[in-house]
Amino acid sequence: IFRHLERPAEVERLSHLKDVVKTHRERFMHTILNNTDVHNLDVLLSFELAKYEAAVQQAAEGGLLIVADKDFPEPYERWSILQAVFFSSTVLTTIGYGNIVPVTTGGRVFCICFALVGIPFTLTVIADWGRLFATAVSVFGTHMPTKPKFTNFIGKTWFYAILAVGFLGVYLAAGAGLLLLWEDDWTFFDGFYFCFITMTTIGFGDLVPKKPNYMLLCTLYILIGLALTSTIIELVRRQYATSWAKIQELSGPMAETLRRLGETAGTGLDYAALQKVLTVSMPKWNSKKNDHSPDIAALEAITNAILKEVKEAQNNKPKVLQIVIYESSV
Repeated sequence: IFRHLERPAEVERLSHLKDVVKTHRERFMHTILNNTDVHNLDVLLSFELAKYEAAVQQAAEGGLLIVADKDFPEPYERWSILQAVFFSSTVLTTIGYGNIVPVTTGGRVFCICFALVGIPFTLTVIADWGRLFATAVSVFGTHMPTKPKFTNFIGKTWFYAILAVGFLGVYLAAGAGLLLLWEDDWTFFDGFYFCFITMTTIGFGDLVPKKPNYMLLCTLYILIGLALTSTIIELVRRQYATSWAKIQELSGPMAETLRRLGETAGTGLDYAALQKVLTVSMPKWNSKKNDHSPDIAALEAITNAILKEVKEAQNNKPKVLQIVIYESSV
């Protein structure tokens, strides 16, 4: 539909640009060959040359090659079938490079309707792929026969995060290597930069593939890459959800701990305000949970140690205890 609506307007626009360039070129050549007044020749040539240069610049920006021997050809068809498919994918994924855009009223109206319907479906599919990949990564990590020793220092969460980001970097590098096979004037960094800007849906449009013969492959690469990016986001979300569940389980004992600290310290702790914060930010303690879980036991041990230190310090230091609460919402 995009090709049907936009290609005729594109052909008409390029034909107009070509006629303008030809007209100014012939006029410039005619001025040089047929002018007999040598007194104002410099002024006349400068005037005609300026108009010809403006026409050439407009034609080049419009997508024509400035090659007079080949009748100022179009380097590639902007609204071919493959280019239209690639443009549709950039609309659905909200990347929007901006190298080709609809200019007709019908094309713009269809683009609005197409985006309103297609973007939610596409984002849902990408999110589903991200959850599937994240589940696969979690299962792989759970059944990993031997985990690296440094995971004991950084933790499993950071290990999975570093592993996912590293895999994404390898995926971007692989895409950059493939782009070098088709884009002769690109460097490896150009390809990597394009892949990164694409996977993050920034889509500046300063670097865009121009060869139409691999647009379908590029579209598939973008969709899988967006799913991988969604995988990292999903893994981080799951970790936050797990941490928040643990905070919810500890909300009751934590409130009791702070109350005991306030009673021991005597002054310096606004327990009423703190209790209000805890009530708003954390659900109530579920009495059905096992009160003798390892987390609860560890919290009680820490509480007793803090209480002991506070009591010992009361004889030597002022009875003031300052507690700074950092509250974050995810």
